[in-house]
Amino acid sequence: MSTGGDESPILSCDLQGGTLSVYETEVRIDRSGASMFEDKTLPMADIRDVVYDPGFLSGHLQLVEAGVEPAEGGLLSHPVDENTLYFPRTGRKCARRARDAILERI
Repeated sequence: MSTGGDESPILSCDLQGGTLSVYETEVRIDRSGASMFEDKTLPMADIRDVVYDPGFLSGHLQLVEAGVEPAEGGLLSHPVDENTLYFPRTGRKCARRARDAILERI
């Protein structure tokens, strides 16, 4: 059930490749123009887990969606898929708060 833009997000993070907004019943990924992926809305009921990797120089936040096999990164690379956003070290705090907010609601 989409909030239809009537509700303010609980938390919103501007990350590399787009903005992640957490609502009570869904998570929205609004992609930047440079992204190869489209905007996406995931109902909380469809999210099975959230992977937070702070990384050394940059990290990633990956939403694990029911029925979708998540991409995997290599030793020195991040996964690349429509449910993953990246952040620099300065974005760790917001990404960690987003992970926690999502995990509290799934």
